[in-house]
Amino acid sequence: MKILVLNSGSSSLKYQLIDMENEEVLAKGNYERIGMEGSFVTHKVGGEKYKFERDAKNHEEAISFVLTQFTDPEHGVISSLDEITAIGHRAVHGGEKINKSVIVDDEVINAIRDCIPLAPLHNPAALTGIEACMKVMPGKKNVAVFDTAFHQTIPEERYIYPIPYEYYEKYGIRKYGFHGTSHRYVSGRIAELLGKPVEDLKIINCHIGQGASLCAIKDGKSVDTSMGFTPLAGIAMGTRSGDLDPSIVTFLMKKEGLSADEVETILNKKSGLLGMSKFSADNRDLLESIANNDENAERSKIAMESYCYIIAQYIAKYAVALNGVDVITFAGGVGERGPDEREMICSYLEWMGVKLDKEANKVKAEEREISTPDSKVKVWIVPTEEELMIARDTANLVK
Repeated sequence: MKILVLNSGSSSLKYQLIDMENEEVLAKGNYERIGMEGSFVTHKVGGEKYKFERDAKNHEEAISFVLTQFTDPEHGVISSLDEITAIGHRAVHGGEKINKSVIVDDEVINAIRDCIPLAPLHNPAALTGIEACMKVMPGKKNVAVFDTAFHQTIPEERYIYPIPYEYYEKYGIRKYGFHGTSHRYVSGRIAELLGKPVEDLKIINCHIGQGASLCAIKDGKSVDTSMGFTPLAGIAMGTRSGDLDPSIVTFLMKKEGLSADEVETILNKKSGLLGMSKFSADNRDLLESIANNDENAERSKIAMESYCYIIAQYIAKYAVALNGVDVITFAGGVGERGPDEREMICSYLEWMGVKLDKEANKVKAEEREISTPDSKVKVWIVPTEEELMIARDTANLVK
């Protein structure tokens, strides 16, 4: 069985074609600038990279072109599109209506559409990808895998906000959480690595990248997570503020004469590491600046220390949510490839009995334990496989 996994953005299309017999990625790539001039796709097969500059007016055209690459005489990986059994789609927000991965039908499409106000950038893109596949590959089953679904197990006292309850009743304002597919994969994988049932573990997964969230996982279920009503909440990120005093918003609106949209742009695109450092949203740039002691070093150092301190605070917070912790896992771009960040975060957690093996920690994107044998809490790097998780869910549903 071969599954095509799609992650549709507003002007992009990330994809993987996976053979589920051995979970091998046959081909993968990213189509960029869809609907704009200069569209191009980077297509990877067997370690070889191919770049095609080809305009795509919409996702339908982009998907059609990608499909031709799978059967191309020179670098194709299948003989016919009939070999593709189904398509799995990343969908960000299913609200309270959807708590698991589902085969797409009219009801699912309507649920994704109803949640557009809660995910205005992501849900329309997911719908676009689904509808394009229905046109390009009629008769193939489509499956939607939701970022929010894994967090539907969070109890009400933890997902409800301390504001008038009527706003939850009217607008569905509550904590939803995101990155659920990643958190679910990592929790299952670390249980395999430790040789224990996931139900017997208390796990704190740190999915840290440009977007980042932490998740407290008990009995294999999410019991709390750092992102909230939107992916802006929680820890500081590359350009996102994370949690802050809500009065800052109204203060800035009054002082700067800003609209709600303008404040939202500041908090989503000009804050986080970029805002604190006045320099860059990329951890690598900040660490290089610190190492070189250049003109940006002082602000970069403060930004990185604040960033790692906030993450450590959340880990401590989730030790409370779990009533203890067995293992801390790091995933995501920074979590997997950031030894400096991991060391800084763990240095705040020595009171919990966390002991980092600094030599073992000097790796990037490698699945391994990085805590010492006598550490009371195990610490692991577990590279996430969201696309594989989507493919597995899709295969299971269409069997």
